[in-house]
Amino acid sequence: MSAQAIRNYDDAGVLPPTERSETGYRHYTPQHAQALRAFLALRRGHGHQQAMEIMRATHRGDTESAYRLIDAAHVVLLAERDTRTESATALGSLSTTTPTTPTTPRPVNGRPLTVGELARRLGVHPATLRTWETEGILRPERDRATGYREYGPDCVRDAEIARQLRRGGYLLCQVAQFVESLREAGGADALSAFLDSWQDRLTTRSRNLLAGAAQLDAYLALLDQT
Repeated sequence: MSAQAIRNYDDAGVLPPTERSETGYRHYTPQHAQALRAFLALRRGHGHQQAMEIMRATHRGDTESAYRLIDAAHVVLLAERDTRTESATALGSLSTTTPTTPTTPRPVNGRPLTVGELARRLGVHPATLRTWETEGILRPERDRATGYREYGPDCVRDAEIARQLRRGGYLLCQVAQFVESLREAGGADALSAFLDSWQDRLTTRSRNLLAGAAQLDAYLALLDQT
């Protein structure tokens, strides 16, 4: 780390107040070193700006605000972990509920299906398909001449997934979330790989948050001794 970077962190409030010599040179102590260690560790888990806010709050003596920032990061991480778990569970249930899976949909006979045809294919009421569309689960095209809904292969796949997950007790919002994840990933196999890498990122972030908290705790212990 460059000397200028340390001066910048000092000026930004990341470090505690620094004494200066008669010639203007800054004097740093082990306390400043630990503050810098804490900031760098916090930055890996919280990001640069949030880590700066935590350190500034600490130096203002406002540890309550610092703790709130740390707690908020854990709340966000927990919500993301829950989302990932729900998507993984939904993906796993697709291979156990029925023989039809997202990777092996039944043929659509080369043309889009009407709402009635798709409803009969799935064994649901047409109104159910319209509800799924309202929830963002289905995105049918519209015939330019008639305005009628047309369900192509991807839409049929999403509808079959929705039927399976609904039979498994999933809420509409959970189904919509899973289908959107499937679309973004590019299919069930790609989604499975994405979920694995997502889990790795969550694990890394958790460890980084723990490491940051440990370094901050060590710094707070030094402050308590002064």
